[in-house]
Amino acid sequence: MRKDNMPRRIFDCYKLLISFVFLSFLLLMTASVVFAHKVNIFAYAEGDTVYTESYFSDGTKVKDGVVQVYDSQGTKLLEGKTDENGEFDFKPPKKDDLKIVLLASMGHKNTYTLSADELRDIIGAQKPQKPEPKEPRVKEGAEVDLDQIKRIIDTSLDEKLKPIMRQLTKAQQREVSFTEVIGGIGYIFGIMGIILYFLSKK
Repeated sequence: MRKDNMPRRIFDCYKLLISFVFLSFLLLMTASVVFAHKVNIFAYAEGDTVYTESYFSDGTKVKDGVVQVYDSQGTKLLEGKTDENGEFDFKPPKKDDLKIVLLASMGHKNTYTLSADELRDIIGAQKPQKPEPKEPRVKEGAEVDLDQIKRIIDTSLDEKLKPIMRQLTKAQQREVSFTEVIGGIGYIFGIMGIILYFLSKK
């Protein structure tokens, strides 16, 4: 009796395996579409202007996406739209941590936080300098010169490193997004495997 049931059980397991492969393929296709349409936004400051770049995970630029800017208290400062290249720039009204929100088509959304430390050249951000004494000492003058040199070096380094930091941040965002997708697929596969295992025991 058991021998007669063996072909039937093998056939049932074969059907379950085919179904599992088919469903896995559908899940992979669905995950690929979702991943391709996830949006990212990146922002950086140059001078007194903040520049943003918005794009989907497949590299397509976000056109006519709504960009909203909030301060650290959650107050909305301004709003605009991305151009054909997925870019939008603005001049922050004050120096503060900025939360930049991207609202793309079909409800896609993402945020980027730009710290106040990156907004060095914003109007009103610099503290007024104290008037110099009428008879400065030579030592104090030397210290002022050293401070100026340090500021020049810092500014120069920032300008050189900004393109590199932009690329690293973009690469990191893509890697994290891909990891999330793979993790979600693995979780679904695990659940499906458990279900198929118990079905095969019946």
